[in-house]
Amino acid sequence: MLATRIDQFMSYLRAERGSSEQTLRAYATDLRQFQDYLRDHHDLDDPDPAELELRHLRGFVAHRFDKNQASSLARKISTLRSFWKFLVKKRHSTTDPASLLSTPRVRTPLQNFLPVDEILHLLDGHRGDGVLGIRDMAMWEVAYGAGLRVSELVSLDVGDVDTERGWVRVVGKGDKERRVPLGAVSCRRLLRYLARRHELVSGTTPQGALFLSARGNRLSTRSVRRRLKDHLMRADLDTSVTPHGLRHSYATHLLDSGADLRGIQELLGHENLSTTQRYTHVSIDRLMQVYDAAHPRAQRPSSPHLGRAGESDGKSTPHTDD
Repeated sequence: MLATRIDQFMSYLRAERGSSEQTLRAYATDLRQFQDYLRDHHDLDDPDPAELELRHLRGFVAHRFDKNQASSLARKISTLRSFWKFLVKKRHSTTDPASLLSTPRVRTPLQNFLPVDEILHLLDGHRGDGVLGIRDMAMWEVAYGAGLRVSELVSLDVGDVDTERGWVRVVGKGDKERRVPLGAVSCRRLLRYLARRHELVSGTTPQGALFLSARGNRLSTRSVRRRLKDHLMRADLDTSVTPHGLRHSYATHLLDSGADLRGIQELLGHENLSTTQRYTHVSIDRLMQVYDAAHPRAQRPSSPHLGRAGESDGKSTPHTDD
């Protein structure tokens, strides 16, 4: 019975919710682990989910506690909640024990990004050798110039880009479409690549696919990550930065330049503003500028014994706090 309900749930996610393949794989993995736990620890091979109790769900979470980080545990709990909401919605269950599960506190890690000078070094330091190099430089320009997710980048078709008007049509999460401005440099790099894209086209090339592999296939997200790491290494930059780091750099640089947070939200395609806030990083220089301009105590001292922000150079006499 449980296996049947899981199959129905996965079909529901695919057909009615339009969930991505990545989301479907994650849900399937979590529910398969839940099935294994029930079989191995409660001798329940294929129970009716309507008969499962909160203790079964809490036991599963406790069982995974030493095996997964807090973020993975939170996702598994979210999967169980979504599954039971589906069961109740489709009247396969009258109770929702998953709604009583507590979510572990997840620390949000600082997203990777590059400062402006390093981004410019990456984009301008290597012009690209041959059609593959030209393709790569066009990819980095579009990824950073439009703040795209790597999945959005590899899904682009030639018809999605308008280099004359300077914008790109993006289909993001949940099949939500948005149009994002594209700068003049990005458009020039794209035009240079498009002039030679035909060299990569083969009999297996998907119609309209923009960024192609050496064999003429649509580039995969894994290939993009590998290519970026190679370019970062050659540019002597931090190789831990991922394609998502280019998107985070885009948001950070816009914010540091004074862009409105809600405008950045629209450009990134975030449904909630709180998501945008996690992808931004206000630099200390930006904070100091705001402080200097607004705080009544921000005026810099003119004493030769004091350096930046009133720090002593070691020659001034000590003082006591008020």
